[in-house]
Amino acid sequence: MTRRARTFYLIPYAFWILLFVIAPIVLIAYYSFFDIDGNFTFSNYVNFFTPVYLKMTVSSFWYAFLIMLFTLLISYPTALVLTKLKHKQLWLLLIILPTWINLLLKAYAFMGIFGTYGTANKFLEFIGIGTQQILFTDFSFLFVSTYIFIPFMILPIYNALEEMNPSLTHAAQDLGATRWTTFWRVVFPITLDGVKAGCQAVFIPALSLFMITRLIAGNRVITLGTAIEEHFLVTQDWGMGSTIGVFLIIAMFIIMFVSGAKRKKGAMK
Repeated sequence: MTRRARTFYLIPYAFWILLFVIAPIVLIAYYSFFDIDGNFTFSNYVNFFTPVYLKMTVSSFWYAFLIMLFTLLISYPTALVLTKLKHKQLWLLLIILPTWINLLLKAYAFMGIFGTYGTANKFLEFIGIGTQQILFTDFSFLFVSTYIFIPFMILPIYNALEEMNPSLTHAAQDLGATRWTTFWRVVFPITLDGVKAGCQAVFIPALSLFMITRLIAGNRVITLGTAIEEHFLVTQDWGMGSTIGVFLIIAMFIIMFVSGAKRKKGAMK
């Protein structure tokens, strides 16, 4: 393929990036310099560093970290088991299948499951615990968020495990290493790039969750994503909403750069 042909085929991709990635970022940055009355101002950036928004920022990072941690603790053993199953592709398909369902539908389904008369409370009544307030709690928010993000963590870890040479684990065991030592000193370091990719794929979107905080947490969990929705749809303060969006974009780029840089450094070694 000639250089001219490659350039021609890159045009649709470049147009897509320009229209749906760069242009929205530029618009968000532009609107962040205007107040609710349309006047040019830097006050939005000053207001972001007030205790209210700083508390939201800390809350967003904390919940994103917890979601990433719980997702990783579930996904890594699951991916490890998947690589040893006979019909691994079928099981992998069953794990990916829920991602085809609309997020709003899944949220409403969990509202029914965790509701006062839902399946979860029916089970608690059956075992003698009685009806509990499950919906609109931190537990329900973390549970549903972890469930939603699990496939995005499993896939990169599974791919990293599949690409690993099995002779390395056999060699470690032949040299007297226990299963735990083999995992911690051989398997985990080799699959660390897959873990980093999965953490990136979960942590970044978890920072800006808003629909689940509304429907599942009942506004008990306040994040930057919730604040953006509030400013754009309720208060109509697009400037402040855009300012929060700018800081989220910067945070996401920093996370991507740091994790990507570490991955490249590990590959060079």
